[in-house]
Amino acid sequence: MFGVVDLPTYLVGLVLIILLPGPNSLYVLSVAARRGVRSGYTAAAGVWCGDAVLMTLSAAGVASLLQANAVLFGIVKYAGAGYLAWLAVGMLRAAWGMWRGRGEDRAEETAPAAAQAERPFRRALVVSLLNPKAILFFIAFFVQFVSESNPVVGFVTLGVLAQLASVLYLSALIFGGSRLAAAFRRRRTLSAGATSAAGALFLGFAVKLSLASV
Repeated sequence: MFGVVDLPTYLVGLVLIILLPGPNSLYVLSVAARRGVRSGYTAAAGVWCGDAVLMTLSAAGVASLLQANAVLFGIVKYAGAGYLAWLAVGMLRAAWGMWRGRGEDRAEETAPAAAQAERPFRRALVVSLLNPKAILFFIAFFVQFVSESNPVVGFVTLGVLAQLASVLYLSALIFGGSRLAAAFRRRRTLSAGATSAAGALFLGFAVKLSLASV
């Protein structure tokens, strides 16, 4: 049906995979918590565009090329790990500034300028694209459920379902994060602690990615 084999099993696996925490969902949540719903959806749009590109590349066989070429895989892997580490350092520096400036009006005044420079769509897009394990996952997972009789329709169907699941999940994170935004604005210590935790998690993602193998 629609080029897909064993659709119920795919849907169950998709839900479990979507719910696993990762740098994309964590970044969207942090943006929504710091800047509100609109910025959260801006970051989410970057994730969705990145996922769409990865799905297209996987369907075109780029994932298999990465899997077969250890050097190319290593380049993409370390580029992705380096970018995640760079984001982590930025978050930790921002958290340190919050700790030092908590209770001061100056911190509130500089926050909008820093937020404007963040560009959540671009950051989320790059985080999504520089993830070789995601490419390998897409091809390994999707291929199992694509019908050989109609592979194009199968890939499109699976991709649309994956994006719909991502929309629902990230929307829940965005609205949940926006509820935290008011508390963060009232309590700078809480905001600094949450930003520090996000930075530490991104460092963990960077280390995990750097140790990944084909």
